[in-house]
Amino acid sequence: MIIRYWMLYFKENKMKQFNVYGLGNALVDVEYQVNDAFFKEVGVEKGVMTLVDRDQQLKTLEKLDSQYTMVKRCAGGSATNTVFAVQCFGGTGFYSCKVAADESGEFYLNDLESVGVTTNKNVESAGDQITGQCVVMVSDDAERTMNTYLGISEVLTANELDLTAIANSEYLYIEGYLVTSESARQTIEVAKKCAKEHDVKLAFTFSDPAMVQFFKDGLNDIVGDGMDLIFCNEAEALAFFDTADLNVAIAKLKTIAKSFVITLGSKGAMIFDNNEMINIDPVSAKAVDTNGAGDLFAGAYLYGITNGLTAKQSGDLASKSCAYLVENFGARLSADVYKTFL
Repeated sequence: MIIRYWMLYFKENKMKQFNVYGLGNALVDVEYQVNDAFFKEVGVEKGVMTLVDRDQQLKTLEKLDSQYTMVKRCAGGSATNTVFAVQCFGGTGFYSCKVAADESGEFYLNDLESVGVTTNKNVESAGDQITGQCVVMVSDDAERTMNTYLGISEVLTANELDLTAIANSEYLYIEGYLVTSESARQTIEVAKKCAKEHDVKLAFTFSDPAMVQFFKDGLNDIVGDGMDLIFCNEAEALAFFDTADLNVAIAKLKTIAKSFVITLGSKGAMIFDNNEMINIDPVSAKAVDTNGAGDLFAGAYLYGITNGLTAKQSGDLASKSCAYLVENFGARLSADVYKTFL
């Protein structure tokens, strides 16, 4: 059982309505277990997230459905999974998103609301636009490969922001996948401005090595004059700073973030808490699906540091819950499982 210092924490921190306000894509995840030969068959690069158009997505789904059975369907998106975790651990989360007036959009909103996440609930009927969808293909080595059609989420605008909710949050958490959309990047700047005006901390995740590889300039623009907290994995950290030396990447991360988390897969994680480097030990696990592990790590960590846990305790909570996640299919745990790790 993790010891909580509730009274001390709440005396030192002004209470706000939400622990985390998330900003990211709204996607419905559909997950399949495949073999490596399938990637060659459909011309998909293994191990990364690839943005595709609607026709490509439909063709891939047709091939998947003809050869495999869908394992899981849930409301997804990187920041969605993180805010979902914050809420299920016992925190409070708000999520800004954009969905279409279709079955997938209704499914997505119901999934968030089922655990108590507050959302702007901005449903839009826009011609033939549909709610975004992410096809997650998990190979035998537990690696996840994603084909994402953003749908209406690609035109996320400031209309989807709730500035009052941002002002009443401890952290504004921004998803790196938004860098691919010009309107989303403009929306981020509006959200950041509001956050800074109301002493809301800024947290950012690089999201995926492909984002760093192809959209580094855009990520730099989002980071701007610095973040309070950055989440990344080892590959993203190295690529972002064009180095093969993790120590170099760590030194440079300290120049753009007051604190950061670097996940290291089966090797655990490293945390800088604005004072010292903290090593987080891995928890042994037999991985079958790594999809969502980084999202859950961020959610557990953000829950912890906004609810009286130390950075070390928050990292240990994240490591323990992620070990359980990767032993199961899907980017999320069942809603009632999260609190068992506290």
